[in-house]
Amino acid sequence: MHTSPSKRILSETLKMANPLLSFILLVFLSITSVHSKSTIEPCSGSDTCPAMVGYTLYADLKVSELATLFSADPVSLLAANSLDFSLPDIDHRILPSGLFLKVPILCSCSDGIRRSVSTTYRARPSDTLGFVAGSVFAGLVSADQIREANSLSGGGGDGLEAGQSLVIPLPCTCFNSSDNGFPAVYLSYVVAAGDTVAGIAARYSTTVTDIMAVNAMGAPVVKAGDIISVPLPACASNYPNSASDYGLIVANGSYAISASHCVQCSCGPGDLNLYCTPALLAASCSSMQCKNSNLMVGNVTSQSTSAGCNVTSCNYGGFINGSIVTTLSTSLQPRCPGQHQFPPLLPPPSSVIRESFLSPAPAPAESGGSLTTPKSSVPGTIALPGSSPANGPSGSISGACSLVTFLPGYFILTVLWLFYFSW
Repeated sequence: MHTSPSKRILSETLKMANPLLSFILLVFLSITSVHSKSTIEPCSGSDTCPAMVGYTLYADLKVSELATLFSADPVSLLAANSLDFSLPDIDHRILPSGLFLKVPILCSCSDGIRRSVSTTYRARPSDTLGFVAGSVFAGLVSADQIREANSLSGGGGDGLEAGQSLVIPLPCTCFNSSDNGFPAVYLSYVVAAGDTVAGIAARYSTTVTDIMAVNAMGAPVVKAGDIISVPLPACASNYPNSASDYGLIVANGSYAISASHCVQCSCGPGDLNLYCTPALLAASCSSMQCKNSNLMVGNVTSQSTSAGCNVTSCNYGGFINGSIVTTLSTSLQPRCPGQHQFPPLLPPPSSVIRESFLSPAPAPAESGGSLTTPKSSVPGTIALPGSSPANGPSGSISGACSLVTFLPGYFILTVLWLFYFSW
């Protein structure tokens, strides 16, 4: 760890004045020089993968405003969090400050590092890089990252011009969309105060070992502001390369919207097999009926026989050239399948119940339950922690101290100076 010249001069000055003050100051310098860390994945080429970032709303935002902030599709954003995307006038629903959501992004390869560079932000009056990084984007990026991504000089300070367009390099990882050989979507998660690796692993149905391996951790230790990559178990598709939704993968307990909002695909909670049905949206869609049958996408028939159960299903096969591809499959299974279980689909919450800062950070809706009809109209609340402080750039360390150490540290420094000059 290197100490800046100004800090070194101050330390030497106080060392000559009082050894005790020198010791206290050096402890302070060590604390405030702690850097936040994040995971990087080296890459090459131009391939992309679906990924997610965990985001805590810094203010009350309409669904459309949040979608614009991340250059995302509003319906896909709600579906990724198992929030009812079929409600009327859903774009104008207001999401409460402090709500934690998983935001789907496209993870690409930029300058040899995995990150998403499709998000842009237009600066407002009085915006600073620090505010945009730490508050608007909830610590998913640092001011230095934004400055570097937009080739901004440091000489002009941290201020921004109103209307200035900025590329926001969001952290993401792909790891071949798999975890130990099983389908996975990777969530870039900003560690909150009180989080533990074990708590995060339990919340997202993974293991401490997996999180440590993915993030190259020597020990299961994290601190507020770190960005870690969390593998979420998922359901993968096998659509042909020609399909516009080729590579579709859906995190367990959630939904994805495809085929121009005509098809919705869900994963879990009962199993990790992708299950697609017509979407609960009013849209003009091509035929979803399987050829040579009267079955529609998502329909399953079964007939018990002495040899087992004959199961026939009409499956979604991808969106190709504006048409919905369907495939009819027949199989003999040991037992006839029961009614399919959908992940619970909740209405967007109107408020957030704050939890203790020592509680692990929860997801907006727990996987599990058995709702056969994914509809709901009862307003809900979601228990979530507050947002995390600003953190460092993807890859290693940032030049910014966490807010937790920054404020108390400079208060201590002020007291030391006052004591020194009055001594």
